Amino acid sequence: MYEQIASNKRRSALLVILFFGLIAFLAWMLGEATGMGRAGFILAVLISLVMTLASYAASDTIVLAISRAKPARKEDYPHLVNVVEGLTIAAGLPQPPRCYIIDDTAPNAFAAGRNPQHAVICVTTGLLDKLDRAELEGVIAHEMSHIKNYDVRLQTLVVVMVGIVALLSDWILRGFFWGGRRRGGGRKGGGAAVFILIGLVLAVLSPLIARLIQFAVSRRREFLADADGALLTRYPPGLASALRKIAADTEPLEAANKATAHLYIVNPLKNVKGAVNRLFSTHPPIEERIAALEKM
Repeated sequence: MYEQIASNKRRSALLVILFFGLIAFLAWMLGEATGMGRAGFILAVLISLVMTLASYAASDTIVLAISRAKPARKEDYPHLVNVVEGLTIAAGLPQPPRCYIIDDTAPNAFAAGRNPQHAVICVTTGLLDKLDRAELEGVIAHEMSHIKNYDVRLQTLVVVMVGIVALLSDWILRGFFWGGRRRGGGRKGGGAAVFILIGLVLAVLSPLIARLIQFAVSRRREFLADADGALLTRYPPGLASALRKIAADTEPLEAANKATAHLYIVNPLKNVKGAVNRLFSTHPPIEERIAALEKM
């Protein structure tokens, strides 16, 4: 378990460093293309931060409203609330996350919130009906690990960086079209043409590269939450069995959409098959997650 946790933390850190490297290179390219220098990079960062922080401050409220989730009262769902309270103690969190219910027979769950003090765990009625206690504890422990490890905060950081990449890429393209030729006139013809070509290719591909890194970070954090969740319950087979049941259920989750699909423990939209499609998936293949749990 500890080896899995350490490995996934290292890989997540490497992906974030790669993201920062991409942004730094784009910022330099922006200065070369437009002559804006540091001003272009600072402006892109400020715009992205303002847009993202506005959503970040109310991230849990927005997600719950989109998912049509309702508070889970202890008198109605004592089993769920007791599991959450027990695992809160095991995780060492300052207070239990608020519990919410989605009235849907498809089994699934997600966690949201900007920190442990403003966190929620939401499960479907189908999850409560179709899982036994050990499986439910595995799922809740997985979501509790997302909260404990500040995965929502990390994902927000990644979203900010994706926004910065998109802005820088757009500004680079505009810089080349509006003034690139004039500024390139002082260069040697061949060098200027090569520079413009490299800049255009990078500006076009950078948003795609940023998305791929974002999805890779999301997949690493799912592996980490699996390993850390197994550490909380000390029973990896419980989560492995829950993942099998959730993945085998073919009923679509009506409350889910592309904006919230990455939050759920299993992709609620559809199974992703094929090596190329997996690159664009926010979740690792279920078979790989179960295999990792079984090795524990």
